[in-house]
Amino acid sequence: MSEQRDMSGALFKNNRKEKDSHPDYTGKALIDGYEYQVSAWIKTSSKGDKFMSMSYRPNKEEQNSPPPRDLDDDIPF
Repeated sequence: MSEQRDMSGALFKNNRKEKDSHPDYTGKALIDGYEYQVSAWIKTSSKGDKFMSMSYRPNKEEQNSPPPRDLDDDIPF
């Protein structure tokens, strides 16, 4: 298997989905050197457009948790 590059990831169809609340796709992403579990749901907008809603959480196996982010610095005004 090839080494995962930083700021990249992959999603795979969740074949074990049992409830609507379970993600449609799951995978991993490497962000700033930390591995995250990624979940994605296929949703439909009020206009009928399909899109993916995603969530990221640090990998439980990661020994050093990522530092907390100061969201105020990331929001442009």
